[in-house]
Amino acid sequence: MSNLHINTTQNINLFFTTATIGERILAYLIDLLIQIAYFVFVALFLLHDFFNHFFNNPDISSSIVLLLISLPIMFYSLVCESTMEGQTFGKKLLKIKVVKIDGYQAGFFDYFVRWIFAIVDIQMGYIPGVIAMVSTKNTQRLGDLAAGTAVISEKSKYNISHTILMEVAEDYQPQFNRNQIMLFSDNDIRIIKENFELTNKSKNAVLLKKIAEKIYSVTKHTNKIDSDKKLIETFLKDYNYYTAG
Repeated sequence: MSNLHINTTQNINLFFTTATIGERILAYLIDLLIQIAYFVFVALFLLHDFFNHFFNNPDISSSIVLLLISLPIMFYSLVCESTMEGQTFGKKLLKIKVVKIDGYQAGFFDYFVRWIFAIVDIQMGYIPGVIAMVSTKNTQRLGDLAAGTAVISEKSKYNISHTILMEVAEDYQPQFNRNQIMLFSDNDIRIIKENFELTNKSKNAVLLKKIAEKIYSVTKHTNKIDSDKKLIETFLKDYNYYTAG
């Protein structure tokens, strides 16, 4: 286990703990069990007759059907990581996720590169991937090195020395979605937080209302929150929830 230091484009220093090899292997095994369970379910309950036919008469049409059935397994990790923000079901259970080591949010191309390199890392007997993880500082397999990503532990305590930070509990449930939060830059958040702290000291209700109205107008958030103060507190916590993990 090692510490991963990320310096974002906004010059915010992030410190994460990389996932251990054991955590990554266990997450992979959980994902593998899910894929096996899918295939067994399809084979036994949905396409029992087809599989009997295929193994006795492996013709071209049967091969095409088998390929189609296998697509969810083939693209499992790519689809999961792309739609679950760097996690598969196994990673989610182990509370680990894929992040970019340059501070950017990992995108589809990054996940695609990792998925392609899994052919070497995993499908060729697991040895290349394990050797790479053991040999690299941030426990990166070849796919991570190619994509510029690493797998971090969400359970770890990290330190971000910056004025926009707030403590967020592990079981915190955000009210805003990620797309709404990402409409604001780190500098916008800093300004909002500094002015919010100013309103707490000066009891300036007018400024408090202006900040709340700005958040509503930019995010188009439709679920009204009890008070302007509660809205801003929720918004800042949500920002930290999304950007810290």
